[in-house]
Amino acid sequence: MAGEASNPAKRQADMMTALKEAAFAALITFGLCIPIIAWGTRQNLDNQLVLDPRWDAVAWAVAIVFVGRFLMALRQQKRGEGKSVVRLLPHGTIGFFQRHSRIFSLFGLGFLLTFPIIAINLAGWGGALKWIDNFGVQILIYVMLGWGLNIVVGLAGLLDLGYVAFYAVGAYSYALLAKNFGLSFWILLPLAGILAAFWGMILGFPVLRLRGDYLAIVTLAFGEIIRLVLINWTEFSNGYAGISGIPRPSFFGIPFTAGDDGFAAVFGLEFSPLYRTIFLYYVILCMALLTAYVSLRLRRLPVGRAWEALREDEIACRSLGINTTNTKLTAFSLGAMFGGFAGSFFAARQGFISPESFVFMESAVILAIVVLGGMGSLWGCAIAAIAMIGGTELLRELDWLKQIFGQDFDPTKYRMLIFGFAMVVIMIWKPRGLISTREPTAFLKEKKAISADMVQEGHG
Repeated sequence: MAGEASNPAKRQADMMTALKEAAFAALITFGLCIPIIAWGTRQNLDNQLVLDPRWDAVAWAVAIVFVGRFLMALRQQKRGEGKSVVRLLPHGTIGFFQRHSRIFSLFGLGFLLTFPIIAINLAGWGGALKWIDNFGVQILIYVMLGWGLNIVVGLAGLLDLGYVAFYAVGAYSYALLAKNFGLSFWILLPLAGILAAFWGMILGFPVLRLRGDYLAIVTLAFGEIIRLVLINWTEFSNGYAGISGIPRPSFFGIPFTAGDDGFAAVFGLEFSPLYRTIFLYYVILCMALLTAYVSLRLRRLPVGRAWEALREDEIACRSLGINTTNTKLTAFSLGAMFGGFAGSFFAARQGFISPESFVFMESAVILAIVVLGGMGSLWGCAIAAIAMIGGTELLRELDWLKQIFGQDFDPTKYRMLIFGFAMVVIMIWKPRGLISTREPTAFLKEKKAISADMVQEGHG
């Protein structure tokens, strides 16, 4: 009876505690919103700065934070009521997903192969172009970039904030060589990857003795140096004006043009720009699948196990006789190579590149894909890329929100706000990323899960 009587009192006390935490978080949000959101600036006809109050946006921000913090506090209290149990095996939705990963892999591959057909049937020839290009090709580019950076950050544990530099090296290598020497896309694709890998080795040498924050600062500086060189060396890169008229890839020598020698005319089809987009979609799909295959194979080889040993403990790695210098260089060069592949495809797809396409924010997005998905997990990177890049594209389709927030409301302006909020939620809900468990790379007779507190990056 005493226990039953204490339960309502305990629930009421927990509720009051959650309300206090939520109110405190809402108060902090209100204080932060006053200098940032409460007033918008614009210039009137007299070229004077005018402040427009936006207290409705402040109210929405405070309400969202209050409700979110209240629910999170209740969830933490409920989790703390039970006994703390160390789970060695994957559980819940993620555990079910991992136990049946082969089935999900086959289903996902089938969906990717038939995605253009599905888009054409649902949206028609005119509407399918947007879905295949913006949601198919664009997402797959970032999936490939995420998998490339996953070798450096997820497997080797080397924090790289300048990965976009290799992306730029691949793009400019393809653009300059294709435009000045007339080489084809299929020749320049591996060449761009080799050049990016070379620059990855150049970056790797000066950072061999660095780790953690110092390594992040040096790689960040490397990315900015590459961008500034592209801006100021106008004889080489044309500076801010960029490079235009980049040759597009062809289908075994058949261009995707409206002429008599074009793809549509050769195969007796009506001309449509959708054919080139579908071709590019399958090209980047094959490149992404190749990246995943190579990553999986390398992880099972001695070099892959050396990456994981380096990630967990560099001193123990040296004591086992592993050459950490070569291990770091291989991680940087291979990760850079896949970034170069993606960069060359980006240049071929766009037909125009400039230094503004390779700013630090691109590196931040790619790194966020790796961290939010779960460092070392290919599935996690793919899911995070779909959520982040696909979510950004979906914001462009939310014009109906203008009926609620007014005609001046532009959902795309809140992309980074939503992006930051999602990162905070993920770091609280799943600190190790969406998929935080790993299958052991090497095992004796049978696979055994390892507790998260015994390794640095989640379960073994």
